[in-house]
Amino acid sequence: MTRFVTKAAVGAAVLFPLVGVGAAGAQSQAVDEKTGPVSFANIASVRIGDEGQRGGALITETQRSPLLPGQSKLGTDRVAVPKDDGERATFGGHYRIDLGRYSPSQNPYPPGIASRDHNVVAALQATTVPTAVAETSYALRDTWQGGTKPADDTALVLEGAKTAVDCTGPAKLTGTTSVARLWVRQGGALGIVPMPGGTAGLQLRNLKLGPPGDITDASKDRTVSDLKLTRVATFDQLIRQDGWRGGDFTAVAGWRLEITTHVKDARGDALQDVRTNIVLGGVSCSVPKGFVAKAGGPAGGTNASQAAVPTQVPAGYLGAAAPATDGDGSRVPLGIGLLFGGVFFAAVALLLGRRRGSGTG
Repeated sequence: MTRFVTKAAVGAAVLFPLVGVGAAGAQSQAVDEKTGPVSFANIASVRIGDEGQRGGALITETQRSPLLPGQSKLGTDRVAVPKDDGERATFGGHYRIDLGRYSPSQNPYPPGIASRDHNVVAALQATTVPTAVAETSYALRDTWQGGTKPADDTALVLEGAKTAVDCTGPAKLTGTTSVARLWVRQGGALGIVPMPGGTAGLQLRNLKLGPPGDITDASKDRTVSDLKLTRVATFDQLIRQDGWRGGDFTAVAGWRLEITTHVKDARGDALQDVRTNIVLGGVSCSVPKGFVAKAGGPAGGTNASQAAVPTQVPAGYLGAAAPATDGDGSRVPLGIGLLFGGVFFAAVALLLGRRRGSGTG
């Protein structure tokens, strides 16, 4: 029986969502940590395996709005997923998502796309309105293809992608998801593909895109993938930790990428299907019932001053031993095995994909 297995043995620093406050009077002005207005911003998260199953998940650092007006911003050192061996083991070893500044020799994008820092911010405005934004250019690469330069392995590019949410009040929630240009490798070359507007998604079949990790006897020439790109429409479609919460009224935005890889051997016989779900630029904001924005400050955007302490939910990694998920399987429990200095998981084998019947196309 052919199996697709990845292992996770990783560590992550713990930064809890607390903001330092110097006086008791200032504390009384803070929003409620558990029920008050809040926003979250995440640049990229991945789940490998069917929805609702206990597949492997990798969630990058998630920014959370502070309890006092201010903002939490993703550091510019995060330029790719995976960024280290622990994330690489969880991700499978073949896929790489580039999402920040790059060196000229490592350019994963088509000509003309400038190197830039990402902008990923969760903020609480002076009006206590929560907002969040994630903007950058994303490139999904499949290093299994063995290109001579990084761009040769690029399968998908979201150029000038931006997701944003604003929760001015229970009756005024907005979420936007946009992209300047979408590039897909079809027929051997990257080309621009129109992205439908609104809730319509893009579906493409038989792309030269392999599985996220090694599979015994898999043929690079015969293996293909189907791809579906849609906008995040509900809170449960985000891939998130327990520390990422909603509220009575919640707005969301993000890009949801679903990949089904049909793995075949050199004879063209089916070995198995592997499903990979990726959310790029996942953001949300929430407010409780009866919320009314304060007067006297600008609402919307990310104009709040920098928070005294970064407010961040740490990167999360889960394997097969994790508790069952809820909804569509997108939520990942946070806090399993957390220690004050970091978090380490023993190497956990993840059985992914389902074996397809031999000889089917």
